[in-house]
Amino acid sequence: EVQLVESGGDLVQPGGSLRLSCAASGFTFSSHTMSWWRQAPGKELEWVSRITNRGDITTYADPVKGRFTISRDNAKSTLYLQMNSLKAEDTAVYYCANAAGFRGQGTQVTVSS
Repeated sequence: EVQLVESGGDLVQPGGSLRLSCAASGFTFSSHTMSWWRQAPGKELEWVSRITNRGDITTYADPVKGRFTISRDNAKSTLYLQMNSLKAEDTAVYYCANAAGFRGQGTQVTVSS
């Protein structure tokens, strides 16, 4: 059974940092390009970042470029998203997804003073 379990979401002040994790199981993690997505209240699902299976190529959506860093540890089957300089507009539920489109349940990130 494919499982993706996100964690690390929290309430943080503007300018703060968070590190999200996504623990994967039930598929060959090291063979999959992995992605982070987010959905803000009342808005559509938005792609955030992507990393190739070996971690050698990363891409970012313009709103997070220069502030977020995606990484992975294939030995631990875990995906990460380091988020710095957080803004109120980063408030959303964050999801990780594998190349087959399977998505986890998400973790809530709230940026507010």
